[in-house]
Amino acid sequence: MSTSRVTLHSKLTAVSSKPGSGKTHTLSALDHAMGFHTVHIIFYYKNDDNLFGSFDIDPLRESLSEVLTMYPTMTGRLARGMDGNWQVRCSDAGVRVLKAKVDTTLDEWLSSGSQESHLIAWDDMPDDPSQWSPFRIQINSFREGGVAIGLSCSHMLADLTCAASFLKSWTEAHRRLPITNPPFFSSLRNADATSLTRYATIPSTKTQTSPSRNMATATFKFSSSSIELCLSKVHDECPNATPFDFLSALFWTRIARLKLPKNHDQTHSLSICTDFRRLLKEPLPIGYFGNAVHFSKLSLKVKDTDSERLGSIASQVHRHLEGVAEEEIWCAIEWFESQKESEGGKFKSPTCMYGPELTCVCMEHMIISSEEADQPLLYAAMFSKNEKPAHVSCHVGNMNGEGLIMVMPSLEGGLARTVMVMLPEEELPQLCNDQVISQLEPTMLLTGCVLDH
Repeated sequence: MSTSRVTLHSKLTAVSSKPGSGKTHTLSALDHAMGFHTVHIIFYYKNDDNLFGSFDIDPLRESLSEVLTMYPTMTGRLARGMDGNWQVRCSDAGVRVLKAKVDTTLDEWLSSGSQESHLIAWDDMPDDPSQWSPFRIQINSFREGGVAIGLSCSHMLADLTCAASFLKSWTEAHRRLPITNPPFFSSLRNADATSLTRYATIPSTKTQTSPSRNMATATFKFSSSSIELCLSKVHDECPNATPFDFLSALFWTRIARLKLPKNHDQTHSLSICTDFRRLLKEPLPIGYFGNAVHFSKLSLKVKDTDSERLGSIASQVHRHLEGVAEEEIWCAIEWFESQKESEGGKFKSPTCMYGPELTCVCMEHMIISSEEADQPLLYAAMFSKNEKPAHVSCHVGNMNGEGLIMVMPSLEGGLARTVMVMLPEEELPQLCNDQVISQLEPTMLLTGCVLDH
């Protein structure tokens, strides 16, 4: 195993600039259901303005303390409530912050098969989490000035949208700007709840277990012009196709044929994870702090995965996502609320949600329209006026299944997208050399990167 090029050199605890409220925040049924997983997001900066100096004394630490006053669940600690379920005691015990040096340049790191897990700090939750920080930040300094900020947390407390929104709030506090997506803490409950059970058969598939496998990741960056051309080719079959429709169909079909090359009559399923903040009749704000993700499943015959049928499959994905109604979302939440060991008691232990089938995460909701232009939330985290992140990576920990596809906005904007794929390490090289994908001439980053968390 190669020696790590990342060396930790300091650790501290960041607390809010105002004392904690002492209140408790109750986690929702959906939050509990996501507890098997972790969330990791890494923001890479060229650091041309040399903002990241000695974090122990510089304004970056001050702005972090200021913004943490708005996020009491981040500085709190997990504890069991009277019913045995998890809640956050907002005690302002603080967020663990680590600093590290990377023995390479930022460009060299992104172009190599580096281990991104070394840029994030994480320790699994102990039996007694009273002193355990459920949020961790690691600030990594590259040679010649580049910086990567890695934020990690338990998926039980936040989803990827929360993580991205927090980083953006931190940069706004640092630049003395208004917080555009302040955190919104609320119990996720349906005021019009009825005894709906239609969804109950879907989560039951999540209770299956898959043997643990070594997983590796690769990142594909597609330009706006290449995606525009692809959408024009499938226009006749799917005139309203989005970049997600096309890219999820593309990677699903190529991976399905890779996994089941000889059994074309076999059905292959794709679990699609979507954010439902905007899908509710009374939408949740982007700053809703908790989990707002919905899983639904789409299946097809492997014999139907020819590249010539991409338009048809993209159309199926498009119709499937359009068909996700609010009723279905609340059915899912009610099903999770019913998963208790006894009535009014403790929730059952969480299981793998990103699996066991191939799972694709849609991040189209992170492109927020404004009067000026559509702004990808991931690339709006700017510590200085002139520098957007050079790249953003997102990972979900404890992904136990066939693989994970994340379709994300890109720095370029427009129709450009970044696709991060996690597959068993013996399958990833085959996907990276897939001729159908290669024809689109994606830029490859961090190929073969192994995520340990």
